[in-house]
Amino acid sequence: MLLGDGMERQILHVDVNNAFLSWTALDMLKNGESLDIRTIPAVIGGDEKLRHGIVLAKSMSAKSAGIVTGEPLYQARKKCPTLRVFSSNFKVYREYSNQLYELLCEYTDKIERFSIDECFMDMTEFLRGRKLIDIAYEIGRRVREELGFTVNVGVAHNKLLAKMASDFSKPDKVHTLFREEIPEKMWKLPVGDLFMLGKKTVPKLQLLGIKTIGDLARYDYRWICYRFGKFGKMIWEYANGIDTSEVVSEKEAPKGIGNSVTLPRDYESLEELNSVLLALSEQVSFRLRKQKMFAETVNVQLRTSDFRDFSHQKKLNHATCSTSEIYQVAKGILEEMYRQQKIRLIGLRVDHLTDKPIQQVSLFDEKTVNEKQEKLDKAVDALKQKFGYESVMRASGMETSRMMKRKDE
Repeated sequence: MLLGDGMERQILHVDVNNAFLSWTALDMLKNGESLDIRTIPAVIGGDEKLRHGIVLAKSMSAKSAGIVTGEPLYQARKKCPTLRVFSSNFKVYREYSNQLYELLCEYTDKIERFSIDECFMDMTEFLRGRKLIDIAYEIGRRVREELGFTVNVGVAHNKLLAKMASDFSKPDKVHTLFREEIPEKMWKLPVGDLFMLGKKTVPKLQLLGIKTIGDLARYDYRWICYRFGKFGKMIWEYANGIDTSEVVSEKEAPKGIGNSVTLPRDYESLEELNSVLLALSEQVSFRLRKQKMFAETVNVQLRTSDFRDFSHQKKLNHATCSTSEIYQVAKGILEEMYRQQKIRLIGLRVDHLTDKPIQQVSLFDEKTVNEKQEKLDKAVDALKQKFGYESVMRASGMETSRMMKRKDE
């Protein structure tokens, strides 16, 4: 979809693979269980004794045995006598869902939780010179390495196509579905695979000779609307890849805002690391100001070349959204924690957010300096909003931004 300025939306859909089973497995392993239930025929289901147990999630080996989500557990056991059934725990699922959400918040402020195990992300204003496909692969890798489970990521220019793409082959995959790819990748699918198309509608469409999504896309628009009303209009548009819906962000305030970057090579000097830290400070403070929030804590994370993680944080004397203040504090933290290691990743995060700035009392001219810095930040933000994030950058951060962009080309 084209925005008012002619720019196409940049949308990701992140969908957890076998969410309930994966999260149950991780929780069991964390609590001392030696068996990873993802490696055996296993399902998450309801209470069989109450005779309403159905399959909520399944392992890959259970899927290979022909078990499908939603079928009764007694039927699943007939297909696989060695099947093991585990109860659901939505408290655990919410914890892992929140961990995923917090990770995704490092990339954009426009995130819509579509369900407990899937999110839409609008990256249009947050690419910062990077390619959408590279961010998708990075998210998949980070979820796998940092959270312990896997996701599929759909890449497209609207929510519908991103959702359809994430449902392609699984697990742990990234798929694109751009407008020019619709005939090859989507139209060949059975019409029942179209998003929002209910099972009761499929037979009605088949009676009209509509068996694939392509058949529906090429069918007479007026007749489909006459036969199915507003729903017919929607499914015909979906079959043609048309979707103008917005990513609806969470209304709740974020708990923290952060970003990190895997470096193109191992960095071994404070000068290089400080340059990246400045770029991260600009990104994080820009997002703070967009949210009209102020941070009371700054945290710096380092990952060494041998994958050891270190992080230090500092509580501020007053809440701030100033790029300069956040950078100076982060720079001091980095100098304290850095021990000449080879660094492959650096991250910056601000926490304990508030919507009320708490200014530090000073007998000198610090208030004047803060007011000047606030005006500068607002002016820079306005230019970024109008002409793009990279239109205005501090000189010492320009090469870092170019480096981060080259890394993704």
